[in-house]
Amino acid sequence: MKSFPVPPKVDIQKVVNDPLAFDERIRNFFYGKYLHWERFRYQSMPNGLPPEKVWGILKFWRNTRYQFVPLTDTKSVPFRFINVDAIQEMVHHIDQDAAGQFRADGVIPSAERNRYVISSLIEESIRSSQLEGAATTRREAKEMIRSKRDPRDKSERMILNNFYTMRYMVNAKQEKLTPEFVFKLHRMITDQTLKNPDASGRFRDSSIDPDENIRVYSINNEVLHTPPPESELPARMKAMCAFANGKTPESFLHPVLRAIILHFWLAYDHPFVDGNGRTARALFYWAMIKEGYWLCEFLSISSIFRSAPAKYSRAFLMTETDDNDLTYFIIYHLKTILRAISELHEYIDRKTSEIRELDQKTRSLRMLNHRQKALISHALKNPDIGVTVHSHQGAHSVAYATARNDLLTLVEKGFLIAEKSGKTRIFYPAPDLEKQLSK
Repeated sequence: MKSFPVPPKVDIQKVVNDPLAFDERIRNFFYGKYLHWERFRYQSMPNGLPPEKVWGILKFWRNTRYQFVPLTDTKSVPFRFINVDAIQEMVHHIDQDAAGQFRADGVIPSAERNRYVISSLIEESIRSSQLEGAATTRREAKEMIRSKRDPRDKSERMILNNFYTMRYMVNAKQEKLTPEFVFKLHRMITDQTLKNPDASGRFRDSSIDPDENIRVYSINNEVLHTPPPESELPARMKAMCAFANGKTPESFLHPVLRAIILHFWLAYDHPFVDGNGRTARALFYWAMIKEGYWLCEFLSISSIFRSAPAKYSRAFLMTETDDNDLTYFIIYHLKTILRAISELHEYIDRKTSEIRELDQKTRSLRMLNHRQKALISHALKNPDIGVTVHSHQGAHSVAYATARNDLLTLVEKGFLIAEKSGKTRIFYPAPDLEKQLSK
């Protein structure tokens, strides 16, 4: 990433004494997109004024509306944000779509719930790990998790660790956030992946290893972020936990914004030698699910971060380069959540259509349960990919005996065939599956 443009410094006192600061035409220019200097400077300015002058007036008006949060930077300057209309509107939509009394059965077929949860956790685990450098294909990663085989390398270990951690987070929503809880998450995420295994579940410490004096670099080897010094980490972690548990600030802060700021907080402090990004995103999920945003169990925000990683990095940089203004990161994150919700609905509609089509093909086979229909659907779309008892068990979160019975029944009915690979039986679609279904 090229050097990020730093906004010009603004002398607020000079702006206050400038009649243009109170000009209604200038003020109206500020309602709309919340732009960083990076893009603001290229906008068409009102009255032909230079961008620097209009930026100064913009900052003057923003300074009258900021809300502060208990997070401070390395110079003890607090972070802040403005609850602009765009934020309020997006939070309202998230409240409607991801929380409330209308539980998953109204959005996700109850029979398919376990499969959707497992599929979402796998997707989030893969994409979150890929953001941190894991180099494994989706197909291989899904096969590893569903078949419960051991990871072959560090990349697969990162993904499997992330999967177990995300699954743990869903069940840990009643817990309070403590430093010990965060350390436990970090140990789960980094298990068997660090150069120094002792660095798992503790603060970075350059007295142990000089390489633990962490900096965040761009692909061009530019320093993008220098985290707080190690000596401050224990106090900062306690402050972060108090914030996550709702003890600070004293004024109301919407739980979605609190979860987003928690994500930023841990990423900014970078308390660990590695795994900070994955831990930060896991904490975001914990905070959302804890506050009743049940739909987050089915979302993968890292898929969207991964699709445009530069935008994810820019959201952090815009905040840090413009007087600790979290508004940029909040807006970007809210858009990501809404896009993830939209993609989930599209996925559910597509799967519902596939199930409806499959139901038409299997309308005379009333004895098939929803898991067996999913197996046949998978077989029709992936005729060369086999299924094992373990992978079917993992995909639907059922007992081994149940998964085995599902597969053997389909073999008996002629829909699948079983082949041996060592001691493992692999089930493939019968060569005449389409013909069997059309009978």
